[in-house]
Parts: sequence; structure tokens; C-alpha cells
Amino acid sequence: MPAGAEVLGDQLRIAVDEIAAWMREYGDHATHAAQDIDLGALEAATTELRSRLRDNYPFHHPRYAGQMLKPPHPAAVIGYVTAMLINPNNHALDGGPATAAMEKEVVAQLAAMFGFPAAPGHLGHLTSSGTIANLEALFVARETHPGKAIAHSADAHYTHARMAHVLGIESVACPTGADGAISVEALEPLLASGRVGTVVATTGTTGLGAVDPVHEILPLARHHGVRVHVDAAYGGFFRLIADDTADGVAAAPFAAIADCDSVVIDPHKHGLQPYGCGAVLFRDPGVARHYLHDSPYTYFTSDELHLGEISLECSRAGAAAAALWLTTRLLPLTADGLGAVLRPGRRAAVEWARLISESSELDLYQTPALDIVTYLPARARLSEVDAVSAAVLARGMALPPAESLHLATYAVSGSSLAARGHQVDADVDTGRILRSVLMKPEHEAAVPDLHAAVLAAIAAG
Repeated sequence: MPAGAEVLGDQLRIAVDEIAAWMREYGDHATHAAQDIDLGALEAATTELRSRLRDNYPFHHPRYAGQMLKPPHPAAVIGYVTAMLINPNNHALDGGPATAAMEKEVVAQLAAMFGFPAAPGHLGHLTSSGTIANLEALFVARETHPGKAIAHSADAHYTHARMAHVLGIESVACPTGADGAISVEALEPLLASGRVGTVVATTGTTGLGAVDPVHEILPLARHHGVRVHVDAAYGGFFRLIADDTADGVAAAPFAAIADCDSVVIDPHKHGLQPYGCGAVLFRDPGVARHYLHDSPYTYFTSDELHLGEISLECSRAGAAAAALWLTTRLLPLTADGLGAVLRPGRRAAVEWARLISESSELDLYQTPALDIVTYLPARARLSEVDAVSAAVLARGMALPPAESLHLATYAVSGSSLAARGHQVDADVDTGRILRSVLMKPEHEAAVPDLHAAVLAAIAAG
């Protein structure tokens, strides 16, 4: 489907017309004057809105290689806006029967992608974010292993420590190795102590894109009677191209997810969806017992499972389900479907890593596991690395829009540099290096220009 504004506009106009026609089937009615607004005031306000939205970074452009941000696919926009005109609530079936059915369909597709058994052999639903999805997984972990801590990588997303605090359970940060993944050697004695009930394995840390060795963690955890939850919020869709090929990713960690207890994924990242759309899946549908509750005014229209009966959230946007459903109809969760959208970004990371490794001005911090590249100016002292990295970041954003460069930085210590073989004098405790997220397929063609722009920014200093 073309991403052009004309096609998007046509489909949105059709959506408005057809939803309006459906509404008229229920008969005409007078709208209340309380909601009437002045057309001139609307035009002025929307003009101001469009103007204020220019105060953003160009997330859509390949010269933006900063944070994990990009616009949703036009199909997702069409799906979301079309359903939003009705505004269904996927808490109970009487709040959104059509979008609740779509949600169950897309959750089944996600479960199949990870290798979970077909329904009723799994349980899951969409959430408003990866944070809430992880909260739900840790909530179930608390209920199944009461009094036990959760263990996670020291580089795992801070949501785990934060949600553990919310849930009143202990969290333990486990050291990482030189690749940024959790150290299995450090994890083993921790699990043997009996202190931990759940291990969180991350397939795609948000800082480095590191992938924890799920295939090594799982047998170790099972040996000690420990649950395994996978935070695949960022990297989960790489399961589609985890094939050990030159432009794929390591297969074993992603294949092992099929035998884990739960997994979280964020379609609003690599799934091309608008914020917020997360998802949590459990391999054992029996965990539904931990959600048991009653309501005096919901769940009456059908004996089927209401999604609110297996969710900590109550009201949830049915439009999010419609957007993901429509997107997967056009870009299915296969290697040749959505996987073909991910593969160029992965190739971009591999190629940029090669260029950096061959450069005299830059050093590759570590080999990218997914599509996040981390690198540093070749300087003798960490304070100099920090200063040059900060200058490159600032210079890139200060350029005229058509020439601008948008990167990110990542804080590292002298010991983390040394662990990766970098001979840098740690004259300060921490310093910033450069970080680029290449999550748009357009990044593949842009890599030579991005690399040249970084070198030019260094030379300008």
C-alpha cells in the first residue's frame, strides 16, 4: 500500500462517509447544541495545532536515527481513525464486539509468531503500553511465586524495577556481559539461592539492543523451579527474521520464547502501530484465575470471554485493535510480510557497523544484535569521548532541516568500555557515546550519508 498522503486521505474520507452511513441506519436524531462550536474558531485552533506540532523532531525521516520513534503505517492510521469514529471500548463485549473479536485474532497471531499453543492454549490481550504489559506479567509472577523476587538484566528496561516496587516485590539486577546481555554465570547462583521466583529475559534492550540468551536461561530456570518472562517489547518482532543469516538475527534466543511462561511485545514499535499498543501473552491460560473479579453492570451481553476479565486495565481503546488487525491483514506476521519491513533496518545496522569498524575516527562500541548501533569517537580519554559525542549530537540538530542529523547518546563507564576492548583512559566515571536506532527501512539506503554526516560533525570540532 502506498504511504502517500493522497491515498491516506482518500481512505479516511471513505471511512468517515461509511461510518456516518452506518450511524444513520439507526435513525436521525437531533444533536445537542452544547457541543456546537464556531467554524472559524475550529479553523483557528486547528491551524495553531498544526503549527505547534512542528515543534517535533523528524521521526519520519531517515536522518532521524535517535530514539525508538517513527510514524505508524498508513494502514494503522486508517484502522485507528475508522474505529475511533465509533470509539469502542474493548473492556467488555458490549463495549466493542467487533474490535474485541479483532483483538482476539491479532493476539492469536502474536501467540503463533512466538510459538505459543493455539487457543485455548494461551491467554493474552493488548495493553496501552509495554509498561502495563510488563506490569501484568509481573503481577502474575507475584501471584504464582509469592514472596519471591524477580531477576532481570542490569541493562533491562527500568520498568521492571519500577513495577516491582508498585507490586511490593523485590527486584534484583543481574550483571551483564561484554555484549550487554545478562550474564548466565552470574544468574546461576542467584537462582540456586531460592530467592528468585521469576527471571525476566530481554530480547532487545532499549539501550543497546542486546538480546539475552533465552535458550540458556530457560533450562537453568526450569532446573531451579523459576518462572521465565520475556520482555520482547522492543525486539519481539525480530522473531520473524531470527534465522541466523547475514541480515537476520540469532535464532536460538527467539525460538526459546515458545517454552517460556509469558512474553510482552510492543506493536507500537516495530509493529508499525500508533502509541499506545502493547501486548502481553501467557503460555498457560490458567493464569486467568488471578484476574478474577466481578462487576454489577458488565459482562452480561455474552457468555464468551470478555477481555476485561483477563486484564488489569479496564477501559482500553478498541481502535488500537482495529489498527493492528488492519495492518496485519496487509503485512502479515511472516518473514515475507512484516519481516520484510524489519530486514532493511537490520541490514543498515550491519553495514553501518562495518563502516564504523573501518573508520579511523570512530570505534564500534559493540556488535549490534538487532538494529541499534552504538559507537564512539576515537579519543584517548573518556572525558574527550563524552565532549565530542555531545558536540556531534548538538551540531547535527543545529543544521538546517534539510541537512539535519538526529542521533542519541548512551552513558557508559570506563569498565564497560574496557570489557569491550576499548583502550580509553577513564578519567571520569561515565561519559556519553553515540547511539543510533535504525528502525525504519529507509535507513538502509541512508547509511552512507549518515556515516558521512557523523564524520563531518566530528571534523567540525
